Amino acid sequence: MTGALTAALDVELHKLAASRVIRTTTVLLVAGITILTSALTYAARSGNDQVIAQLGPLADATGWALLTGVAAQITAAGGLLAFGVALSWLVGREFSDATVTGLFAQPVSRPVLVAAKLLSHLFWAALVAIALTAAIALTGTLLGLGAWNTDVSAALGRQLVLTVSSALVATPAAWAATLGRGLLPGIATTIGLIVTAQVTAIAGAGAWFPIAAPALWALRPDAVSPAQLALVTVVPAIFAALTITAWARLQLDR
Repeated sequence: MTGALTAALDVELHKLAASRVIRTTTVLLVAGITILTSALTYAARSGNDQVIAQLGPLADATGWALLTGVAAQITAAGGLLAFGVALSWLVGREFSDATVTGLFAQPVSRPVLVAAKLLSHLFWAALVAIALTAAIALTGTLLGLGAWNTDVSAALGRQLVLTVSSALVATPAAWAATLGRGLLPGIATTIGLIVTAQVTAIAGAGAWFPIAAPALWALRPDAVSPAQLALVTVVPAIFAALTITAWARLQLDR
């Protein structure tokens, strides 16, 4: 099993690296979030009333706190959407491109193949998280927001965790893409997760909802307990198991 998973993971990583979809998504995530964060931070520091009004609790923030807070807000929604779309493509393309039938003749089992897809997605997300966090740190330095201290390091660390967590909680998209036999069900599920997270956050229950908890924790660490944040791991565990089980039960006529 380990040898088969290693071989499948190697193939999936090569496919992921060669994919225009993944490369484009990477640029949109890293460059897009960085540019938006820089623009909004600059506008807020310049006293743009319209931008400040949209920042909510960050309206009074300054310096690094403003930059990292804006980055977390954008990542919370944009990151989840991007990772969900990418995962929907990784899984759903086998159905939309009609290549899933060929998988039944592969020496590696279908559950191992989809497990490799999930692991490759997580590996890619970790690289994106590192690149995005480094870009945010560089942006703050170029904007002259001041010297680094423990608070800045902690905020950047939360940005890193938030980005990876956004990929983890996007796992339901893989299950939806499998059940729906295509990309669109996975993308629709991702949008539903974003909407639900927003609603629970507004209702004050975001700390207990694993989809919303990472973003809330990144913005207000004291508002989310370690136990509540740990619930995030339940989402990928459950939906990865469901996805692998669904692939084990795939039939050519369904």
